[in-house]
Amino acid sequence: MFPAADQPVPIRKGVCKMKKFFYSKKIAPYVFICPFVITVLLFWLVPICNGVLLSFQDVLKEQWVGFDNYTRLLSDKIFMKALWNSFKYMAGTLVLLIPFPMLFATLLNSRLMKKADLFKSVYFIPALTSVVVAGTIFRLMFGESSTSLFNQVLGFFGAAPVKWLKGAGTSYFALLLLACWRWTGVNILYFLSGLQSIPSDLYEAAAIDGASKWQQFSKISVPLVKPTTVYVLTISIYAGLSMFLESNMLFKGNNSPNNIGLTIVGYLYRQGVEKRALGYACAVGLILLLVVMLVNIIQLKITGTFKEGRE
Repeated sequence: MFPAADQPVPIRKGVCKMKKFFYSKKIAPYVFICPFVITVLLFWLVPICNGVLLSFQDVLKEQWVGFDNYTRLLSDKIFMKALWNSFKYMAGTLVLLIPFPMLFATLLNSRLMKKADLFKSVYFIPALTSVVVAGTIFRLMFGESSTSLFNQVLGFFGAAPVKWLKGAGTSYFALLLLACWRWTGVNILYFLSGLQSIPSDLYEAAAIDGASKWQQFSKISVPLVKPTTVYVLTISIYAGLSMFLESNMLFKGNNSPNNIGLTIVGYLYRQGVEKRALGYACAVGLILLLVVMLVNIIQLKITGTFKEGRE
């Protein structure tokens, strides 16, 4: 009834085979990346393929319209304005949210900085704040009444109240200020992690050779923190072009005066959700995807990342 002592048990054979399968150096990597590949296929590739098909249709009329949605985009002035607003916002965030966080991270990483951990925590708090709460607070700060915070500051200097969110320049300033308030701390932590990976021996050797603090920063910190800079630049381009919720909360909806706060994602939301023109909205989304990829490819070529990857 029972197998002999010198005969292998079939169950143990199966267990051994399973162990060999999962512990195999050739098979194990594919097993570990399977969840990621499945997630990408289900939640990224499949929706993109469906979006491409829908962009050639008029969903409400259930008609195949070919390139009509894309042709309409080229002559759509509101879409062009939304695209320009997104590019303008992205450029402003790149100018402010890369060099300044790098300088702040350098200060936090220096030995002269006291209670650096406290400042790290304080800088990161805005990133934990809900965009809805932050947008509402900033909308009140930039209110039209003379009792709003920024108009009180102007009144202190004898200036008249300003309708901040009804002018193109002032609303752009409000959006950039909100972005800097929320994301400066996050970028500081990115750059700080990059700076802390640089061996301190390099700075000591440079100091012995008579290099100033600025020379150490420009000749050691900036070149060696380049991978972090490229990463922050990449995610900042994506975040800038895909911004929607900040503008939506600041203007209390998706309809800002003369579309001064309308972004390309806001225009996609207007067409796809508010007007239910799903085919046209899919065309807008695909154009956004291509623009983000094109801009990132250009910056990766400019920064030399492609060359380094090939080498």
